[in-house]
Amino acid sequence: MSYKKKILDKVLEKRGYLLTYHKMIGEWDPKLLESYDSFYENLTLEERTLTLKNRELVWAALQVAADEEHGHIHMKRAKKIGLSSEILTNAIALAGAAESHRALWFGFTHWGEWIPDDYSKKCYLDICENARGDIEPKIAEIILTVCHAARRSYGPMRIHLQRTFENGASQAELAEALSYMLLPCGGPTLIDAVKIWEEEGLKNNCPSPY
Repeated sequence: MSYKKKILDKVLEKRGYLLTYHKMIGEWDPKLLESYDSFYENLTLEERTLTLKNRELVWAALQVAADEEHGHIHMKRAKKIGLSSEILTNAIALAGAAESHRALWFGFTHWGEWIPDDYSKKCYLDICENARGDIEPKIAEIILTVCHAARRSYGPMRIHLQRTFENGASQAELAEALSYMLLPCGGPTLIDAVKIWEEEGLKNNCPSPY
């Protein structure tokens, strides 16, 4: 068996599928595919700090925030480990709640005489609370932080960074959730998100990422 076929078969056996880019990289650079597959396994298949169920809740919301339609892979994983359709919908609703911040920000920024900042923030947080359903508060805050990071909406990301730790999340849990952004959003987006976290840590608004 050729090295190329061996690597492709290994990926297929592990995941149960081959994506188009697996086939392309496997055809022309199987060593790279082998290295990438190991990275992917450690990033999103092996259990790290988050529970498997919480991991898939983060992934569900992140892929909506990143406008990534290939989320069926994570939907299947979520159902396999016992997540209900209702709680997956709550995760997606949190991604939608994150997007509502832009509308409220627009209102108090341009029409501040009539749309007060403090009440807009309250309305936004009420939307988030109603969206989370049975998702525990700290995971909901992690999800909201990741969604805003993915969309580069750093004002509300700062709000949820503080609330994430106020609700009992650990640095390791948030670091894991943010690391998922490497795949749908890319390294530069993750660099900027961690920079925001670093800044908030230096201001003593939350624990630092390192």
